[in-house]
Amino acid sequence: MKTKIIKVKGDWQEVVNDCRATVGKEPVGKEPSHEWKQKILISEHSPIRDISIKWFWKQMKHWVSVHWVRHKWECFVRTQRSDRTGIPRDKLPQDEPQDFTGEANVQNLIDTMRKRLCFQASDETREYAEDLKTAIHDVQPEIADVLVPNCVYRAGCPELLQQGKKCKFFEIMCYKYPNAASTDIQKRYDAYNRYFFGTHKESD
Repeated sequence: MKTKIIKVKGDWQEVVNDCRATVGKEPVGKEPSHEWKQKILISEHSPIRDISIKWFWKQMKHWVSVHWVRHKWECFVRTQRSDRTGIPRDKLPQDEPQDFTGEANVQNLIDTMRKRLCFQASDETREYAEDLKTAIHDVQPEIADVLVPNCVYRAGCPELLQQGKKCKFFEIMCYKYPNAASTDIQKRYDAYNRYFFGTHKESD
């Protein structure tokens, strides 16, 4: 596994109490149910931002790190400044290894993974996204389960054609898992996760 989870900040009791505060209810002293977590994550209401995840990737290629730093959350990547490394920056190759630390709240992660789990992302970049989803599943399974590519989120591929070719991932998944085309978002996400964790167990 490429991903090391450093820490999870915030907790589900905080999320549910902030939700209750918005409708004038008193806080509760217990964690919400699995079903409630699923619903609030799919609805993407603002209290989900109470939880954030910090992780580490070692020796990521520089050009892959460029894809990840474009997103709107905290990231810390080893500098390539010549005055700090003693190596002329212009001489460093695109695959120069970089240590990468990221920290994103749940909404950031949902938005980012729509792009990075997509099969129009580069293979190397998508592999890091897949590894991050798998690592998050070990510590926060409900959060991992709403990390899906854009086609699953939208129930269809919104991407521009690449060299006249259309990605057929969503069509293939719908053929294998009919619920992937469901208008019920939870059923659609469940179908994707059956595909995702099934294929990743096979490849481990």
